[in-house]
Amino acid sequence: HTQALQPQFADYQRRVKENAAVLAAHLVESGLDIVTGGTDSHIVLVDLRKAGVTGAEVEERALLAGLSVNKNAVPNDPLPPMKTSGLRLGTAAVTTRGLGQDEIRRLGEVIIGLVRGQDPERLRPAVTALCEAFPLP
Repeated sequence: HTQALQPQFADYQRRVKENAAVLAAHLVESGLDIVTGGTDSHIVLVDLRKAGVTGAEVEERALLAGLSVNKNAVPNDPLPPMKTSGLRLGTAAVTTRGLGQDEIRRLGEVIIGLVRGQDPERLRPAVTALCEAFPLP
């Protein structure tokens, strides 16, 4: 695709990876576990086993808050594929919208709240505010 040949694409890829690293670090600082301890890619895989919640539960809560995340198996996952002990977070879509590191940390706070069982409806305004400030291109 010709988009990938443009100089801006390399910058975009760098920002996607930076945003993922910032998100992973923020989640770790809050006490969540990340498979491999961090990320070198666009994906952050959260290990929820110590958090006492399933990937399916957090995925459902996130949808109620207006956020799209995916349940995902973790290595040696004791739960079946429809429940999972992990949560997969990608940063490509939010980077395309223009979110930077400060906004990624705000998004991390929403994810932390969802994992810890906060009411998704109370977290929805934070997601809505980010979407309004950074509309789809």
